[in-house]
Order: sequence, then structure tokens, then C-alpha cells
Amino acid sequence: MAPAPVICVTHGGGPMPILNDPSQKDITLSLSTKVPRILKLGTSEAPKAIVLITAHWETEFITISNGSKHDLYYDYGGFPAEAYKLKYQAPGSAEVANAVAEALKDAGLKSVMDSKRGWDHGVFVPLLLINPAANIPIVQVSVLRSQSPSELYAMGRALAPLREQNIAIVGSGSASFHYTSSFFDGKVHTPSFQRMQKQWSTTLEQTIRMAQVDEREENLVAWKQWEDSAQIHPRGAAEHFSPLVVCAGAAGDGVAKGWNDGMMGVAMRTFYWD
Repeated sequence: MAPAPVICVTHGGGPMPILNDPSQKDITLSLSTKVPRILKLGTSEAPKAIVLITAHWETEFITISNGSKHDLYYDYGGFPAEAYKLKYQAPGSAEVANAVAEALKDAGLKSVMDSKRGWDHGVFVPLLLINPAANIPIVQVSVLRSQSPSELYAMGRALAPLREQNIAIVGSGSASFHYTSSFFDGKVHTPSFQRMQKQWSTTLEQTIRMAQVDEREENLVAWKQWEDSAQIHPRGAAEHFSPLVVCAGAAGDGVAKGWNDGMMGVAMRTFYWD
């Protein structure tokens, strides 16, 4: 059997993809159709577990959810009541959490366990669309508060061997753009922003599609130095880019594939390796 896939999805704005907000329709469709196909859900090759790297959990040390069951953490505000009644009943897995910890330890990386924190919306919103059957164990993993690209890439490299155990690595963030105020002040609709974001996304695409893991790392860890990066992911607030860096490290050699989903006037890229 081939190694389990690595995929970094755009999870959209809060619970809006689940609430069928028109601004999220492309993301909703992709999460419910394209991603399940990549993960081979419903087949004999479906992953035995999913390790989900969420942008909405930043910690000093890599932290791993290891409960047999986790409540949902509604880490958003101002949405209709139904957004706070969502349920996702997939099991956790102490066994897989331990495998994650061991893989990190083998690479010299420290991690801690957390059996209490709920799954945040970076976990349950995409998974409600990707696998509503909730029949695959989920292990939620944090990103680093340091937002260090080299440390995040090393984290991904450490997780790569899990793929040989048919454990899929899924990142959940918003790699193409996450400067929230620009969605609401109209900036994203200006020609100058569209040109800038398109050029930045081209640089990202070229980097992520580098086939050799070492070359990809050398270029990706320098992403903060790319022109206009601070206009795409604000300095110190780049947590929505972190899951992609982890995924790029976990991917190993090979060319990434992907697609764009429109969201509120911005092209949002999903990348995957299968």
C-alpha cells in the first residue's frame, strides 16, 4: 500500500463552510468532494487515522490531543446559534497520539499530551465536510507559537514516517492569505491587492511544487523574506500558514498537486501529496 496522503486544506471562515455561507461555497464543495477522494475514504485504502495540524492551536511545545473522545471547542463568536450546536463524534486515539510523540522524539523534538482541550474549528469544521461519518480516529496537533519555519518543517519531517502506517497528515489553515481585516475593508477587491496576492501565490506555488524535500525546505523556510509576505500573513500572526509548512515537511520527495477555491474574492490554494 502507498503511504497515506498529506494534504493542507483551507478551512474557511469560522463555521461558515458548514453554514453554507455563499462566500464559502467553493471551499464547502472541495472539502466534501475532492478531499475525501484524496484520502480514499470509503475504500479499503482509507487511512486508519488522521493526524490533523490545526492553525487554531499555538503552543510553546508541540502538543498532542490524546483523549479517547474530545468535545468541540467553539473558538469563534457572533454566529447563529446552530454554529454552537455542531457535533463531531469521531474517536480520538491514545495509540496514534503515542505514535506521534514517538516520531517526534525520534527526531529530537519535544512534545506534550493534552487529553482535555476540545477540537477547535480548524478540526471539526473541515472534518464535518470531509468525513461526516466520523468513523476515523482523529489526533489534533498544535503548531508552534514561535512560528519558526525551520522548526515547523522539522516537525513535518518527523511525522512523515507515520504515513507508512497508513496515518494521513492533514493541515488545516489558510496558506494563501490570512489578513482578516482586508476581507472586510474591501482591500481584497482592489486591482493592486489582486496583483500582489497573485504574484505571492505564484512564488508559493513554485516553492511547494519543488520535488526534492531538501530544496523545498531551503526555499520555504525563507518565506517571510518573500516580497509582500507581511501583507499576506501579518508578522507574528502567521499561524494560518504554519500547517502548510508542517505538511511540506511531511510530504517527502515528490511534486505537490492542488487547486484554488474562491473565498470572498481571494483564491485560496489547497496542496496535497498522494
